[in-house]
Amino acid sequence: MRDVADRAGVSIATVSFLLNDTKPVTAATRARVEQAMAELGYRRNAVARALASRKTHIIAMAYPALEHRFGMSTAEFFTGAAEAARKESYHLVLWPVGNDGLELRELLGQGLVDGVVLMEVQLDDPRVDVLRETGTPFALIGRTTELEGLSHVDIDFDTTVQDAIGHLYDLGHRELVLVSGDLADPRFHAYGPWVRTEDAYRRIVAEYGLRTVVMPCSDTTRAGQEAAERLIHEHPETTAILVLNEYAALGVVSGLRRLGRDVPGEFSVLPLLMVPETAAMSDPELTIMRTPGPELGQLGTEALIRQLENADPLPPQLIPAKLIPGGTVAPPGGRPGHHIGA
Repeated sequence: MRDVADRAGVSIATVSFLLNDTKPVTAATRARVEQAMAELGYRRNAVARALASRKTHIIAMAYPALEHRFGMSTAEFFTGAAEAARKESYHLVLWPVGNDGLELRELLGQGLVDGVVLMEVQLDDPRVDVLRETGTPFALIGRTTELEGLSHVDIDFDTTVQDAIGHLYDLGHRELVLVSGDLADPRFHAYGPWVRTEDAYRRIVAEYGLRTVVMPCSDTTRAGQEAAERLIHEHPETTAILVLNEYAALGVVSGLRRLGRDVPGEFSVLPLLMVPETAAMSDPELTIMRTPGPELGQLGTEALIRQLENADPLPPQLIPAKLIPGGTVAPPGGRPGHHIGA
């Protein structure tokens, strides 16, 4: 610090204030000190700082990557979280640990992070128990069944499904199908987003006086293609299809087109949780309910950092997905129905 202070023409105390963020330093002084550090080849030592302060200024986002596939919507949660962490001088790391809590417990014992943002939350999530037992500060992007005392933010699935069904209903659709997640899959048997979405769908179509048709589907494009074929044979009267998984949604559209069916002339397709980049992979480009990933990543991280800084807690927040028009939703019979190539 003495070398840096001499080169920058400031006191050792000023260098200490800057490095430890203990007192404000003017922008000009900060620039001189950082320039001196760069010229001398000095870097902050995060490990030494952590040993001295018992804080690493590192937070982890726990994501069960082996159980849950990464998608573009997932990446938005990460980038939103990383940006929020950086603004508060924290670093974000990704922990691709399983959702049984075993790996998480082992990692927490190493003292590597100050807290954890938990993603892909199950209704009864063993990781929550591990975090509580170890006394680790944490926040949820998602919801367990019991939420008392838990800092959490999540997608407003009820409003998302209500808005999606309402949009289709207003266009004249009365024969809807939900291509849902496969809750029989052990990876997802108590997965909050799938359970909440399906529950909301069943309740809302009943309120509209419509038939309830739910088709389980795995989280792959191939599964979406197979669901499209099954739907045509089992529910040919369908005019609009809501799809929960982004990979499956791409498969539903390609599957319908492969079978010579027109989208949206014969079938409107509306994914419930997707980002524009994925929607653009489809031809025609998908009309979507846009996932609020950036906002939730930011809010979940902010909720955790407030705990770490002993600030006022962030109130729980639910944010719905928003409709973004594309080319896969139209009134039933809005275009002449035809078979491609006919």
